[in-house]
Amino acid sequence: MKIRSLLLAIVGILFPFVIFAQENAAQDIGIDEQINLAFKPISDFFSNLIFFTVFDTPFVLILLVASAAFFTVYFGFVNVRHFKTAINVVRGKYDSVDPDHGVAKTDLPIDGDILDTIRDESSSGEVTHYQALATAVSGTVGNGNIAGVALAIALGGPGATFWMIVCGLLGMSTKFVECTLGVQYRDVDPDGTVHGGPMYYLSKGLKEKGFATLGKVSAVLFAIFCIGGSFGGGNAAQSNQATIVLKDLMGLSHAGSGFFIGVILAILVGIIIIGGIKRIASVTEKVVPFMAVLYLVACIYIVVSNFSLVDDAISLIFVEAFNPKAIGVGGAIGVLLVGFKRAAFSNEAGAGSASIAHSAVKTKYSASEGLVALLEPFIDTVVICTMTALVIIIFNMGGAFTYGGDGSGAVLIDGVSYEGAGITSQAFAQYIPFSDVFLTIAVVLFAVSTMISWSYYGLQSWKFLFGKGKMADLTYKMLFLIFIIIGAAANMKSIWDFSDAMIFAMVFPNMIGLFFLFPKVNEQLKRYLKAIGK
Repeated sequence: MKIRSLLLAIVGILFPFVIFAQENAAQDIGIDEQINLAFKPISDFFSNLIFFTVFDTPFVLILLVASAAFFTVYFGFVNVRHFKTAINVVRGKYDSVDPDHGVAKTDLPIDGDILDTIRDESSSGEVTHYQALATAVSGTVGNGNIAGVALAIALGGPGATFWMIVCGLLGMSTKFVECTLGVQYRDVDPDGTVHGGPMYYLSKGLKEKGFATLGKVSAVLFAIFCIGGSFGGGNAAQSNQATIVLKDLMGLSHAGSGFFIGVILAILVGIIIIGGIKRIASVTEKVVPFMAVLYLVACIYIVVSNFSLVDDAISLIFVEAFNPKAIGVGGAIGVLLVGFKRAAFSNEAGAGSASIAHSAVKTKYSASEGLVALLEPFIDTVVICTMTALVIIIFNMGGAFTYGGDGSGAVLIDGVSYEGAGITSQAFAQYIPFSDVFLTIAVVLFAVSTMISWSYYGLQSWKFLFGKGKMADLTYKMLFLIFIIIGAAANMKSIWDFSDAMIFAMVFPNMIGLFFLFPKVNEQLKRYLKAIGK
């Protein structure tokens, strides 16, 4: 498809939204507020539906944490005992025992897909352990580490960091289980294209256990929720944070500015996911890891520059995990819930999404990729999220804002309201000149790259439900672009409530598969450890 025709198609879809915005502007009605008012009831409905409580605690969090703890114990603390083994697998130390492990063939075009999705699909299923890890990490490291952590600290105070770390460590075991299953039950087309993830281990694995109907129903539910997750956490939440930092940097405050930023982002992402513009995607896949490294280096610089405050910050993290001072957070349980929710959103352990990417690895030992995958929550949550948290806590040592804020995640800094990535940006600006520009670029790039990755996850689920026709694909992609605009225009609380609900909804069907099939994972782990002499 030519660029001109592609742009005309995208603008044609978005044109009614622009007309709507102009009509509202003429009536002095803010389009951002109109979209937010229309979207909020939807967000509230799904949030209340998914986060129903048991003993005043959202059941999905109980399920997530209890499952992670169970897998940690059942597999003999695989997250700790085989941490070094996982690193050695990524390094290629055991490639000699796995002749199927090969070099990626990313030069074969597949239906005009972008480069990142070709890596995910792996034209011949031949993706190295390192490439599979890098692909999946690129889908999780991003605005959850910048905006999500800021939201957790703003709501729950320093103590939320402790529970994020705990959730990250436990989530390593869950990630190990689901990604082992992703490889074990994947489908490989005659042309070598790999299809994997919870949809496949639910339908195939449960059928193998004699529960074919339950498997089919669970697979369909997961696919539906994954599509919702792609619209929410993988899309709207990303455009929301990109819009916040862009508006802060450019000083935009007028009604409708979020909407128009969303339209621009939708056009950019539309060119990539509809047009299959490999060059743009190839630049993104190189720049985003570079920005992630720069971001981590910047965090380390700020922490080292304020080394005398680090012990105080760490003390606050531990003390306020059990005796929080954040206003309105609901005591220690409230801080725990905030920390677990933000960590699970960031690393997606238990949601099953990462297994879609990991299933493309070239190996005959499914547990080898499960071990590689357990490194994800450690990198994402234990390392990067903790660094962000330390920067914000150190920044607030002088009382820049009040923990708890207004209960929505927004806080006042020098009389101005900030939320999410805006808080992190203010913390960076305190110590690094022109960091607002750097962080804005980082957030926007992270947002776009995450949207691209999640458009693939959602599209795979869409294909599972509706087949592989071009019209079905285009329908999904257009809906995806509309949610970019919704995310940019609506307020942070509505968007993140919806995004949380969609991501956490995936946990329910995914856990059905994990609990039926974890003995298979144990069998595969023993097989692999025997092969490498462990």
